[in-house]
Amino acid sequence: MAGYFSGRGYRVVTMGDVIRGIAAERGLEPSHENLGAIAREIRKEGGEMAVAARCVEMLRKMAEHRLVVDGIRSMAEVEAFGESFDVVLVAVHASPETRYRRLRGRARSDDPFDREAFRVRDIRELGFGLGSAIALSDHMLVNKGTLKDFERAFDLLFERLGGK
Repeated sequence: MAGYFSGRGYRVVTMGDVIRGIAAERGLEPSHENLGAIAREIRKEGGEMAVAARCVEMLRKMAEHRLVVDGIRSMAEVEAFGESFDVVLVAVHASPETRYRRLRGRARSDDPFDREAFRVRDIRELGFGLGSAIALSDHMLVNKGTLKDFERAFDLLFERLGGK
């Protein structure tokens, strides 16, 4: 969904890029195991808002006023952004089967390599508080159909948000 906002002039910041950046600084392969371990470590050391706090620092340095943050995992992270910015939380939901199939097609180095790794990743992210962020979102898009279906749903949401 972030790409749809980007196509309308928004700057997109992906929270996972913070984790991937740390992996690169440490000379680690950006595998799902390494990135998951870094995400847990950062949150253990810096609290639930640790990744979001790093993103907030980056966002404050940007001149853009139309920003989208992709990859929020908890309400604590939403609150971290809300302390500095006006926040509208949009959740995109798809079934586990749909998400797994799409992740496999994406073939990024940190994507789960099998169903068990996918399940472990889901459980880890739910442990961060992802379910609460989804449940308490301001808007929810269900992404289980075709790309065209999602584009229509996004267009409607964008209109509801004032097309800004």
